[in-house]
Amino acid sequence: MGGRETVIFLALTLLFCLKAAEASQCSTHGVPLVRNISELPPDNYGRPGFSHSTIAGSLLHGMKEVEVWFETFAPGSRTPIHRHSCEEVFVVLKGSGTLYVASNSHLKYPGQPQEFSIFANSTFHVPVNDAHHVWNTNQDEDLQFLVIISRPPMKVCRHKVVLLKTSTCGGGDHLQHYARSLFIYDDWFMPHIAANLKFPIYWDEQCFQTPAKDEL
Repeated sequence: MGGRETVIFLALTLLFCLKAAEASQCSTHGVPLVRNISELPPDNYGRPGFSHSTIAGSLLHGMKEVEVWFETFAPGSRTPIHRHSCEEVFVVLKGSGTLYVASNSHLKYPGQPQEFSIFANSTFHVPVNDAHHVWNTNQDEDLQFLVIISRPPMKVCRHKVVLLKTSTCGGGDHLQHYARSLFIYDDWFMPHIAANLKFPIYWDEQCFQTPAKDEL
């Protein structure tokens, strides 16, 4: 095999390996029963100071009732103001910061939030559809926690996306996977109708499959 053929062969092999790795990351089959969290690939999804790893997810691992995330926020970093139609529980592993929750989110806009101090070995939950965000207000240490999320609020069927309360996909359609969405706000007084829908969520984008359309 000549030099040019060798280069082409190595390039094709590398491309195949990259595609195989991407496919395996999105596979719901063959996931080991026991895994080392430190070996899970983190990503910041374009957000400096943020790190996310999906420990157990719907699209990544085929979970149907719950998702578990491992996240780290560098000093000064924070989530956007957002809300979602599922329950969320945090377990703080390291660091400290501030939780902001708007308990009046059932009105036309979130409104003035309440502030809560969070710290290592503390836990907190966010009620369904309450706008909130978490901020690492500790300038000297990372804020790190586990996040447990209840079942995603939407089902992605073969030809459409439906709310979870819909028992079946309907019309002979079949379920492909569950998906998660959230609404993002510029500030606490932004009307709900003006909030930005993020669907699918950042870490589901790579594995999300858009429902196919029926041909005419």
